[in-house]
Amino acid sequence: MQEEQNAEQNLWSDKNLIKILKEGGVVVMPTDTLYGIVARAEDREAVGKIYQIRKRAPQKPCIILIGDQSELGKFSITLTEKQKNIFNENGSSSFSVAQGLRPTSIVLDCTDDKLEYLHRGTNTLAFRLSASKDLRDLLIEVGPLIAPSANPEGLTPAKNISEARNYFGEQVDLYVDGGEINREPSRVIRLHPDGSTSILRS
Repeated sequence: MQEEQNAEQNLWSDKNLIKILKEGGVVVMPTDTLYGIVARAEDREAVGKIYQIRKRAPQKPCIILIGDQSELGKFSITLTEKQKNIFNENGSSSFSVAQGLRPTSIVLDCTDDKLEYLHRGTNTLAFRLSASKDLRDLLIEVGPLIAPSANPEGLTPAKNISEARNYFGEQVDLYVDGGEINREPSRVIRLHPDGSTSILRS
């Protein structure tokens, strides 16, 4: 049964939100960019629900929000020293804010067959380390979240909970109302083992 929660000062600290995510639920909530339809990335069944509800193309992996760089290890990823330097620059709040850039999602190699349900055969995964400490605290509490934008494939991302509810109705376990959100999606860069980068979405 879907519920709705209004945003407080820290909309990511609500115990009900944490409980639903830990139990494998699907939530529409504000992220550091747009409204996302989110679930725990380590929960294969919950990830499958996102693809079904969103009608997402099965070959397309989703961006994963992490609370700390160390969580990359959960996805069989070990950064080279050169990658660590670039990741820390692009994945930290200070870089994006100082450079006046949008939040940045970083695409890394992931060849673990056990994670095919996440990388969808692409052998890559995209991660974002939020500038918001409150959001990072949630991610440390519940684990990394897959977070595609809150819209069915090919439609405009929901700017508010009313639009999200029109898209998904009772299929979502919780709607977290963060008001009207008109931000842009994250930048996306590909980070190669030698530390070089390719801009996939500027």
